[in-house]
Amino acid sequence: MTADLELAADVLVVGGGLAATWTALAAAQAGGTVVLADKGYCGTSGVTATAGVTHWFVPPERHEEAIAERHAHAGGLADPEQALRVLRTTWERLPTLDRYYPFPVRDGQPDRTNNVRGPEYLRAMRGLIHRAGVRILDHHPALELLLRPDGSAGGAAGVRRQAGGSWRVRAGAVVLATGGTAFRSNLLGSRGNTGDGHLMAVEAGARLSGMEFSNYYTLAPAYSTMARSMSYLFGTYTDADGVEIELPPGPDRNRVLGAAMLRGPVFTTLDRTPSWVRERIHLVQPNFLLPFARRGIDPFTERFEVTLLGEGTIRGVGGLVVTGPDCTTDVPGLFAAGDVASRVPVVGAISGGGSPNSAWAVSSGTWAGRAAVRHARAAGPAPLRAAGRAGIRPSGRASTVDTAGVVDVVREELNAYGKNMFRDEPGLQASLSTLDSLWTVVDGGLTGTGRDAVTARETASLVAMGRWVKAAALRRHETRGMHWRTDDPAWKEAVA
Repeated sequence: MTADLELAADVLVVGGGLAATWTALAAAQAGGTVVLADKGYCGTSGVTATAGVTHWFVPPERHEEAIAERHAHAGGLADPEQALRVLRTTWERLPTLDRYYPFPVRDGQPDRTNNVRGPEYLRAMRGLIHRAGVRILDHHPALELLLRPDGSAGGAAGVRRQAGGSWRVRAGAVVLATGGTAFRSNLLGSRGNTGDGHLMAVEAGARLSGMEFSNYYTLAPAYSTMARSMSYLFGTYTDADGVEIELPPGPDRNRVLGAAMLRGPVFTTLDRTPSWVRERIHLVQPNFLLPFARRGIDPFTERFEVTLLGEGTIRGVGGLVVTGPDCTTDVPGLFAAGDVASRVPVVGAISGGGSPNSAWAVSSGTWAGRAAVRHARAAGPAPLRAAGRAGIRPSGRASTVDTAGVVDVVREELNAYGKNMFRDEPGLQASLSTLDSLWTVVDGGLTGTGRDAVTARETASLVAMGRWVKAAALRRHETRGMHWRTDDPAWKEAVA
């Protein structure tokens, strides 16, 4: 027999990864009662749990230098003051984890910048929030926000995936830390990241920014989901005939590789990998070598085929607009932390993948958690209304929708190199038209109950996110950062 769950708290955190746990910890340390609802199992869901984590962890005397180095390539869109706040907060907060996570030691001091193992890191974070008194709801995907009569956030509701039934949490404030989405590209750890938080927030009145900066790709073996960036910097790349592909430094490497992959298969050998990386990679990213071991390949001496997996808004930077220094959104009482928020103010038009994103998770989680407690203390009781629409309450008559087929189309439009990496007006218009047609079907008739409701909501979120990406890309006619418009004269000059 199933039973519905009703809870009340000062702060509800939706999500279970790096930003969500730092948010819950900050809120609990600020004296708030906190509930965390995760679609999966907190500490194992999301992309951080599969990775070796780096942090933008810089001594104060080097803050300005570090910001200048990053922002030299940011396309003029980053805010140095916001980046400085991230560096300061990360410098303050990360050492508080020393007692609970065994950071590697270099020259007798903890090395908090590199070689941090995601699974152990998140296990430590789960233990910390548990000891701090946070109520953790594992396998409790959120479907929709609950709003007060004045439009402010007052909680959320969802499905109890394992226990059965539904859940509903009334809260003085809500923090979305649901991550970005890779549009089901098969990027390791990203399957549950489908843009749910973005759709919930937009339905409540929040805005998005930077969605055009969503076409970052990461290399992986053609037969695996094991995408990694750093290791592939040391590769020699060739086409099917064995002719070496000359790669420029920086982000243009992916442009050249993507163009080559449109012509035919691309292969690499990681023969330029320094000895110190080879010696440590099995400690930092032990899963990186597994696909090769299973096939009997030595990636450092043997050639293997590679592909590029889309990272969407995960290593892209688009997301919810943060309207204040405490990570508020346009919806009173609703905060955003981590990859669900736009990181354009921190890194501009280039990827925040790796250390800036991790530092943003630490800092934005800290700010949002503390501010959510302050907001909750001023919020009084009020009746709540459910805000969810597409996939929950269709605008038309409920109908059967092939959700798997819809997701396949979204995957194609948002990951195919010729449609998303290299963009032009006709291609973007065609993609948006396709996605608009899907949205008419999804918004008009898709719905479900129980676990089917989760599938319906994920499908609606993926379509919505895809539409926002294409619409934003159409609005920005220039080439800037990772947004490449092949019909821009500046692009043609740059690649000539």
